[in-house]
Amino acid sequence: MRKELLIKNIKCLVQTDDSSRMKVCGKEMSVLENIENSYLYIDEGIIRNFGTMKEFRDANITESSGNIDVIDAAGKFVFPSFCDSHTHIVYSGSREIEYSDKIRGLSYEEIARRGGGILNSAALLHETSEENLYAQSMVRINEIIKSGTGAVEIKSGYGLNTDDELKMLRVIRQIKETTLLEVKATFLGAHAIPPEFKNSREKYVDTIINEMIPVVASEELADYIDVFCDRGFFTVEDTERILMAGMKYGLIPKIHANELDFSGGIQAGVKYNALSVDHLECTGDREIEVLLGSDTMPTLLPGAAFFLGMHYPPARKMIDAGLPVAMASDYNPGSSPSGNMKLVMSLGCVKLRMLPEEVINAVTLNSAYAMGLSETHGSIAVGKIANVFITKEMPSFQFMPYAYGSDLIDTVILKGQVIS
Repeated sequence: MRKELLIKNIKCLVQTDDSSRMKVCGKEMSVLENIENSYLYIDEGIIRNFGTMKEFRDANITESSGNIDVIDAAGKFVFPSFCDSHTHIVYSGSREIEYSDKIRGLSYEEIARRGGGILNSAALLHETSEENLYAQSMVRINEIIKSGTGAVEIKSGYGLNTDDELKMLRVIRQIKETTLLEVKATFLGAHAIPPEFKNSREKYVDTIINEMIPVVASEELADYIDVFCDRGFFTVEDTERILMAGMKYGLIPKIHANELDFSGGIQAGVKYNALSVDHLECTGDREIEVLLGSDTMPTLLPGAAFFLGMHYPPARKMIDAGLPVAMASDYNPGSSPSGNMKLVMSLGCVKLRMLPEEVINAVTLNSAYAMGLSETHGSIAVGKIANVFITKEMPSFQFMPYAYGSDLIDTVILKGQVIS
């Protein structure tokens, strides 16, 4: 039966859009369209109308209809759901022992050389059944839903062999089929070099190209293909070979780039028209210039830099140069064990010196672009999917990143359905 939802008396409807923008760049990121004292009308999971309460009286929406649910949001704000465009949320176990190693001063690369890091997660995942992996992942999925995320990109990459990479991608597909989240899947076989290929990286690249990619594509398990192009992982030459192979099968490139060094990953991403290049702690004038002439979204992961004690990417310099910026959580067991996008916004303000308006754009419309979803997600616009959340009573939209430790989400709505 058709079901409608009306949210009325909203103190402020945040990130409204009448112009069908796909992303916002540079100075535009400091502009956030809002409507005070407003309403939002949802029908069959789609945003059908919104405006001021004065306009609502002329909108011919009958509150007394038996098919309509009404929520009074007096004193509250309504935001589009967060779009988390970079996660590794499907994994087994945890890595808090490495947390202690980090505190003692070991670097990310030193931990990896000792068999920790990604290889540790790969070993744990190998021993975990698909059913158990799905159950563990769903705990984290339900966590991010409650914290306001309505769309998520999930990568493989803790398999590092064909069977385990497929296991991860099948779990991602099951999440997509059993939740109301919008889910995008990324094949990241090139996340690290397995121990058996330690001295023959090229042979592992051949395995990815000749064995993994064809079967991933044949089962239609991934939307995107990703490579960790950085010092100690995969070279630009490896990256280009893998991306070209994936593109032949219709997989769209995304890249882990320039987290540890000036790796050339940003340039490789732009060369192959990657949807996004992510991390970017090491970004200079040359990289910014290359990105300015592209359609590739620079995506920053401040949670990882925070957790690892690394320097942060130059967000202020990038935005001031005219670039768009997206932000994502990088939810994973080793370098960013949190999917809280509200905290990501706070880190954007405190550590990256971004304005509240800029961080909201970065975790909604621009991060939707980094997932290929900005036509349907990331803003309050007629015709978009009704993924929104209602806050608790608060004084302003700036209060969201300001109150970094407070739970401010009251109601989550996905595809027009009230979840909590």
